[in-house]
Amino acid sequence: MNWDNLSLVILAAFGCLTLLLLQVGEVLAKLPEIIRAWRDVRNELRNGADHDCRRATQEQEGDECGGPSARSADE
Repeated sequence: MNWDNLSLVILAAFGCLTLLLLQVGEVLAKLPEIIRAWRDVRNELRNGADHDCRRATQEQEGDECGGPSARSADE
């Protein structure tokens, strides 16, 4: 191995290391957003179905009892 090949290998290794560090930095910068999104997904899976069913029931009762959606646009 001569000096030319050695310098190319070193440059390539540092280039790959730089790209790796940049990608790790991007992932770490987005990590809080990813954690928040994961918590939202877990909360929706845990509580979302019951909450959606209750909301749909309330909306239906509002329509039958003369709620806002039962009124005409002219009033």
